[in-house]
Amino acid sequence: MKLYFKIKSLFFFLTVLIGSSALAQSISVHDPVMIKQKDTYYLYCTGRGISVFSSKDLKNWNPEPAVFNEKPTWVDAIVPDFKNHIWAPDISFHNNQYYLYYSVSAFAKNTSAIALATNTTLDPKDPSYKWVDHGIVIQSIPNRDLWNAIDPNLTFDENNTPWLAFGSFWEGLKMVKLNADLSSIAQPQEWYTISKRKRTFELQDTNPGDAALEAPFIFKKNGYYYQFLSWDLCCRGKESTYKVVVGRSKNITGPYVDKDGKLLNEGGGTLVVQGDENFYGVGHNSAYTFDGVDYIVYHAYEVKNNGRPKLEIKELKWDADFWPSL
Repeated sequence: MKLYFKIKSLFFFLTVLIGSSALAQSISVHDPVMIKQKDTYYLYCTGRGISVFSSKDLKNWNPEPAVFNEKPTWVDAIVPDFKNHIWAPDISFHNNQYYLYYSVSAFAKNTSAIALATNTTLDPKDPSYKWVDHGIVIQSIPNRDLWNAIDPNLTFDENNTPWLAFGSFWEGLKMVKLNADLSSIAQPQEWYTISKRKRTFELQDTNPGDAALEAPFIFKKNGYYYQFLSWDLCCRGKESTYKVVVGRSKNITGPYVDKDGKLLNEGGGTLVVQGDENFYGVGHNSAYTFDGVDYIVYHAYEVKNNGRPKLEIKELKWDADFWPSL
């Protein structure tokens, strides 16, 4: 989830209201990701122990048990006095099991880690349902790293090599090659910066900075890797300025360019969705293809509810040059 503008009172994740129009969601979430198992959609988002919802139709969502009833035992060594409020999960299915990456962090610091849990099923009623925590995959340390180990997204290149995209503020969003076990960094290590915005040079390394970008999500389509990412500020209710932009590349590690040909590593990004009369800001998206339809999923700070974050699911369309829009 987001950086230093996060608020500790994000306990709305278990609040479910009655929905109305198709694909207009009414549950409060931050950083939603989604997957389908059989006839059921499962949504994972920031919350205590990682909040979970299920749905048969993408409209009506039911709360499910959190992934972690208790915080993972290793977390306090990374983030002292951690309250089990886990950020920005990422869910996918590989090797006959489900892989759930998640973020732990301290507010306003890159005292952060991305970790991994696995399960053979997502159905809490299944007797084999059990999350197994594998611990840290990537860790960032203040005064050592000018990047932040949060907001993970697992993706694979054309050779089925796994890569983890991640990052928030500091000096941009990163991508690192993983081993086939999906739980460790491949050796020799390969790291890439996949997006960057201008950061004030004079800032201390421990300062998140003013290069406001985060939450990369890689979506393969039309022979390209599309990198969706969020610009500007989340988690401020009425003051949120969040928006989603996109760039694409023929190679998973980049360089990614926007519709005008500007490099995402040089501040480029083509606008996909931003705040309007209904929402103060929107962002931290994921993207999927379900039953032949492409969707973008994100949270939006709703005007009529005083900036309360709301789940939004929209269909993605593609123009003649294969650029996405809602």
